[in-house]
Amino acid sequence: MFEPSYYRRCQCKGPLKDKEGNPVLDPDGNPKIGDVGLTCPKLGKGHGTWYFYFEAERGEGNKRARVRRGGFTKLDDAKKKAKELYDAATAGTDVLSNETCGDFFLRWIKAKKTLARTTRHGYEEHLNNYLLPHLGHIARRDLKVRHLDKMFDAIEKENNERILHRLRVDQLQKERDAAHRTWVKAAGKKEERRTARRAFLDANAALREGKKGLRKVTSAATMHRINDTLSSALSWGIKREQAFARNWAQLVELPPATRPKPLVWTPERIENWKRTGEKPGPVMVWTPQLTGQFLDFVTDDWLYELWHSFIFLGPRRGEMAALPWTEVSLDALWLRISQQIVEVAYELYGEAPKADSVRTLSLSLESGDNLAAFRTKQEKQRQEWADAYVESGRVWTHENGEGLHPDWISRRFTRLVELSGLPPVRLHDLRHLAATLSLLAGHDIKVVQEKLGHSSRQITSDTYTSVLPEMMRAEAESVMAVVPRDVPFKVRTPLAIPERAWQNDIAVFYAHGARQSRDTWAIGAQTQPDADLLGMITLAGRGQDDAANAAVKWFRDHCTANELELVRVENFNDRYPEEQRVDFSLTRLTVARSETPSVDGWALPTGLPPAPARASRRTSKERRKAA
Repeated sequence: MFEPSYYRRCQCKGPLKDKEGNPVLDPDGNPKIGDVGLTCPKLGKGHGTWYFYFEAERGEGNKRARVRRGGFTKLDDAKKKAKELYDAATAGTDVLSNETCGDFFLRWIKAKKTLARTTRHGYEEHLNNYLLPHLGHIARRDLKVRHLDKMFDAIEKENNERILHRLRVDQLQKERDAAHRTWVKAAGKKEERRTARRAFLDANAALREGKKGLRKVTSAATMHRINDTLSSALSWGIKREQAFARNWAQLVELPPATRPKPLVWTPERIENWKRTGEKPGPVMVWTPQLTGQFLDFVTDDWLYELWHSFIFLGPRRGEMAALPWTEVSLDALWLRISQQIVEVAYELYGEAPKADSVRTLSLSLESGDNLAAFRTKQEKQRQEWADAYVESGRVWTHENGEGLHPDWISRRFTRLVELSGLPPVRLHDLRHLAATLSLLAGHDIKVVQEKLGHSSRQITSDTYTSVLPEMMRAEAESVMAVVPRDVPFKVRTPLAIPERAWQNDIAVFYAHGARQSRDTWAIGAQTQPDADLLGMITLAGRGQDDAANAAVKWFRDHCTANELELVRVENFNDRYPEEQRVDFSLTRLTVARSETPSVDGWALPTGLPPAPARASRRTSKERRKAA
């Protein structure tokens, strides 16, 4: 039964009295002075504060438990707090506990037995760097959202100081680099070079001193992860022992954290990068053309087949580092991702990936050939190294058979990109590239999701897909194929499609337009830039758009009259330099025959064609070289 007792007391000091009202004396016979508390004669309205106590559920050994609080200026405040504590105690909260938040956090992380190693490492970093320093001293029962707000305010204040520190370091870096250039330019000038060298050494020493204590800025995304760690701890405390009235982390307002959008290395961005050395964004993706250039560059690298797998299969680096030969089938053309190596403080640990990341990847013929070729290279190295060869059983290894460290893989890839002269991308960006290439090839997002090992289509779509210029152009210009435009034109030479233009009932044409005078355009149809004209039209048009629309109308009319189908329209006007776009137009049109072969005369198959020998498939590289 909830029967709290309320009373007033103050902090006044005076002669102490015993229960009978007699003065309490010290050994010398003098009256003792102390807090008079409940016996203060001034107690009443406007003097003293309200206190309460009530009996809680008895503890171990039937020990009495009394909940006491005080310091309330109004009786209603004391009653409200008493009811709050009583409800919490009834729900199972230990309202008498003096445990601090720091002790609770350490108890929580110790009790979490099923955390993945990397997750635990992240939680411990958040505890040591943020939660314990800012919240560890607060009594667990007193924790409120205002304490969390103060913590994140302090983090932002530290960020401002770190930003200023970094700006000072950047300035010192520029001064050091300028001093070094001056020193180099002074070659052959003895006195001037000595002075420049002294200036460079002083600037270098100042830079080293300025870098001391340099720490990275805590980003908005990191703040959200810190709050997620705190939320996990509070939720655990609420579920296990009603340690908190509610999950205060869910009430915190933080700066928005936006995931960086992958950007494609377009010619314009590459030109700016070459000029300034600046990346347009933290996550960059190569175009198919740049990807091909990289693969051509690393053809002779020991791990060429690994880079090829990263680009076309999109695995994580830890998954590739852990892949054993027992999980690869060169005959059935598949490999199974069922292990991974995680790196914590550069120490390696083997772990099973998340349930959604355990998957089987189908291999193309070329990927199968690559794995077979790498196995052959491994066998050759095994013979050369003899007893010194390390039998790791893994697919991807160093020449001596030792397994690859995930961080070494990243550093090796970065170095190869630098040597290739291509615009920079990170190893993890190849997952974006693999997803984008799959979508460009027309695969469904569900297929890409399974390929990357994600739990939902949304994660794949939001995180790992970039829009290549080819996809953007096809989407933007596809409107031309579905929205007819009536642009008047004159047929100078009727369109005639020769039989040689067809490839499996598909023909591709280019409609090349050129301005003849101020408002007159001529458009010719060809299959190649140097091929004969298949037809020609002229029109009075205002610019590229009218020329392209007239070409589409011309081909659509021809298809309608000859039972053909215009299946795709792509505009390549942006291929011309800016100053030439007013005078030229280029459109690619894909046409299909509407007729399909008859199925009459076909019988049910009585057998399958003989499968080609695996050996011939595995030597496809040799065949290509011979060709």
